[in-house]
Parts: sequence; structure tokens; C-alpha cells
Amino acid sequence: MGRERVLAGELRTRLAAAGDPERAAAQQRYMKSAMPFHGVRMAEVRRIARAVFAEPPVPSRDAWVETVLALWRTARFREERYAAIELSGDRRFRPFRRPDLLPVYEELVVTGAWWDLVEPVATGRIGPLVLAYPRQVGKAMRAWARSDDPWKRRAAIICQVTARARTDVKLLTACIEPSLGERDFFLRKGIGWALRQYARSDPDWVRAFVEAHPDLSALSRREALRHVA
Repeated sequence: MGRERVLAGELRTRLAAAGDPERAAAQQRYMKSAMPFHGVRMAEVRRIARAVFAEPPVPSRDAWVETVLALWRTARFREERYAAIELSGDRRFRPFRRPDLLPVYEELVVTGAWWDLVEPVATGRIGPLVLAYPRQVGKAMRAWARSDDPWKRRAAIICQVTARARTDVKLLTACIEPSLGERDFFLRKGIGWALRQYARSDPDWVRAFVEAHPDLSALSRREALRHVA
């Protein structure tokens, strides 16, 4: 735990030094966040995270996961959680990014519980696992899509938004359909986003999906067909 405390301390010091109180107040209002901000732009958060994590920060898979979770769980400002997500995607630990990390991502999604924290985990961490381990991770996403937790549902719906032509349409359908009747804004928006992104690769499929699902909300339908002629 010593190395984790050193990393957390260095990260907090640098983020605080880069903060802008006026921006912090505006960010907190915009995000409707109970957790305060330092007021650091995302590009600068990434730069600081790269600098803090420049040297191999942890020696093993377990230590890496523990460090990510320690940064996340002890975060006092929102940018610290952004940095934890950055560390979770560090390319030096790519060999460790396997399906057994799903419980870690689940914690980030469930405790993050807002779009700015859920989206990078869903699209940048879970999405690549869906492509690399379609059967195992696809099964998990089908379960998430029926969860009582709306953020797990949203993560399952949007996890393939960067897959383009490699999108598993059966999985996409299975993740969308359980939420068709939901009124939650982020679920409806997520459905539209997922369909809109896949429409860039197969607009005919998306058009047919929309026609076959008259219970799609107006928001989801509008987003899905935004770029479909």
C-alpha cells in the first residue's frame, strides 16, 4: 500500500496545483456532482496522470488493480477518479486486461453512477473486452442489461459504440431490448447513441431495427436515425 499512497499523494498535489476555482465551481454545477472538482481540464488531467504514472507504477496485475481501486475509492476530487480511469487503461498493463477485470469495472460503473465516469469505462475498457472475449464478456453484458442498476444497463448498451463494423448486433439487440420501456434519460439517450454509431457502418440494419421496435422512445429513435438518409 505504500506505493499507492505515494502515487495518490503526488497525483493530488499536482491536480490541486493545476486547479482553477472558478472552473471547478462551474464544472461541479454542470455535472451536478456532490464530489468537488479542482477545475482541471481533461487534457491536463491526462497529462498529469501520464507524468505521475510515467515510471512503471506497480509491479504486478494485482498491485495495478489495487492501485486503481485505491485511487478511485479514496478520491476527494472528481479529477482523481478521472485519473484512476486513465491508469486502468495504461497500455503497459494491456496483457492484464482480461474478463477477470469485469468486477473492477463493475465497481467503477456502479459507484461512479454518472455519465462522465461510466462512459469511459464502458466504451474504453469494457468495449475492447467484448471484441477480444465475445462469448464470456457478451454473456456478462447480457446480464448487466437486465440489472436493476441503470448505469450497468447503460454500460451494456453503449459498450460497443467504437466497434463499428465489428459490432455484435445480436448482443446490441439483447442489451437494448430490456430497456426499451424505461423512461430514464440516460438509458434512452444511450440506446440512441449506440444505434447512431452503428448506423455509420450499417444504416440499413439500424433503420430496420427502428422500424421493428415501435416502442423505442422518441429520443432514442431521433438519435438512432440522425445520420440515416
